[in-house]
Amino acid sequence: MHSGRRPAEDTPTAEDTRAPAAAPAPGPALPGAATLRWEIVCLLVLSLGASAVSAVISFLGVLTAPEALSEHTASLVRPQADQRPWLDLSWQLYRVAVGLAPVLLAGYLLHRSAESMRTIGFDLRRPWFDLRSGAVLAALIGAGGLAVYVVSWRLGMTVTIAPSTLEGNWWDVPVLVLQAAKNGILEEVIVVGYLLHRLGQLGWTPWKAVVASSVLRAFYHLYQGVGMFFGNLVMGLVFGWFYHRYGRVMPLVVAHTVIDIVAFVGSVYLIGRLDWLPS
Repeated sequence: MHSGRRPAEDTPTAEDTRAPAAAPAPGPALPGAATLRWEIVCLLVLSLGASAVSAVISFLGVLTAPEALSEHTASLVRPQADQRPWLDLSWQLYRVAVGLAPVLLAGYLLHRSAESMRTIGFDLRRPWFDLRSGAVLAALIGAGGLAVYVVSWRLGMTVTIAPSTLEGNWWDVPVLVLQAAKNGILEEVIVVGYLLHRLGQLGWTPWKAVVASSVLRAFYHLYQGVGMFFGNLVMGLVFGWFYHRYGRVMPLVVAHTVIDIVAFVGSVYLIGRLDWLPS
């Protein structure tokens, strides 16, 4: 006789009546290889890749001129409004701000792939390591770079570099420090941290990526001459090795900033006073 009750195996359990758990929301995935390649190209076209093309054109112009290479001058920080200091200051600050725009774009692109600037070590997590390492790198690369510049200039392989031709305003030194910091942040974040990280994700071997980064660095400094081309190539190899070893770009930013501060501010007080320094 049928009792009207369901068999025990058909009786719903607590697990059967519980609502199914929601699946975890998928996080942003790393873009495909083709997207990463275009991402790299677009960022470089808007920043240091464009600077490399400009430097090559500038170097060809100097190379085909009748004067010797060392008779040409490359001014790194120059006035933007002659005899109008407040307008000049406005333009200087504008150039610093706009020069950092590609760094913001790099940060966004990393964020889009569920990463961040911390991924490449551009953060304040290890301040003492960054400062100590940056100071050591600045001393080594700065001294070596100065030697390469002086020797190559005397050999006629490098143009005369005028780090600053500002007009003696009260704000010259702060602006030179900001320009140095902008150079350090822009170059090291883009051409070392971001580029090496993305090339590694594309399957490049570390040293192949480091060489590519170093060659790019050398080319966007080519406007300074052959000697500084090779000097910056070596700097790129050293910085690339450091990043590959420690995974942090911040010490490189510190080192580059210190080198440029010494060059920019030092030129104001030393060029013309030291006989061995090209002027």
